[in-house]
Amino acid sequence: MFNNVLVGVDGHTGGRDAIVLARQLTAADAELALAHVYPSRSDLRRRSYGDHEAAEAARARELLTAARDEAGVRAELRWSASTSPGRGLHELAERRGSDLLVVGSSRRGLFGRVTLGDDTRAALDGAPCAVAIAPTAYAERPETIRRIGVGFDGSPESKRALALARSLAGELGASLAALEVVSIPAYLLPGPGAGDNASIDELISDARDRVASIGDVEPHGAYGDAAEELARWASTVDLLVVGSRGYGPVGRLVHGSTSRALATGTHCPLLALTRSAPAPATPGAATVAAS
Repeated sequence: MFNNVLVGVDGHTGGRDAIVLARQLTAADAELALAHVYPSRSDLRRRSYGDHEAAEAARARELLTAARDEAGVRAELRWSASTSPGRGLHELAERRGSDLLVVGSSRRGLFGRVTLGDDTRAALDGAPCAVAIAPTAYAERPETIRRIGVGFDGSPESKRALALARSLAGELGASLAALEVVSIPAYLLPGPGAGDNASIDELISDARDRVASIGDVEPHGAYGDAAEELARWASTVDLLVVGSRGYGPVGRLVHGSTSRALATGTHCPLLALTRSAPAPATPGAATVAAS
């Protein structure tokens, strides 16, 4: 479980969804902070900027206090001005030594799905720690995490994701499953006929065998676009864990360059172990004073 968790709160339902998910992934004695980032205004004169800053800080304090009271959690309140919500959350996470940043999905997302809006993508890009994303309306129907899925492709990033998922499964008493998605360029496929399906079935079987060789995981294999297949498979698990390289098929699912996967969305929370994230088992640093 995570020990130093920062939750992005925007005053909308995404913040409530993120708080509920954070509680599920947070250790009992963990340090929890609710954070709000408001736009900086470098175009204002000094006196006007001071008035603007005071008004935004007061609004942020009020918003975060209401969110904390509504959720019934003990949490530090943090706020700051930044050029973007993602950058502001990254800076707060770095200052706190957070090992997890939790955000909600785009408010434009379909009910019950993770859809990456601009603010959510900004929170993922270059995050200094692991990032968890709650599906739309998750607070209204939180699911007990009984089954954890991992996107696995044999890369170092996916192996780190598997290690994290294995640790979480042990602490939550959840089962663990892993999926490897394989594909080959169309120009390398054999001509029309039974050979096509035979080749694909063999690829899927080999992928499943590779996952099975890991041990202590339920093995799955699929053929197609990795982002689309992972998003589809996510409907069978309560939490999907992926490693992010910022490129490659798993990175596409996280960062949103595969539009069809985003249109589908994932039906469960998504936990991305970013490339720059520290080892999840490392206890979080001490909480710094509130803004």
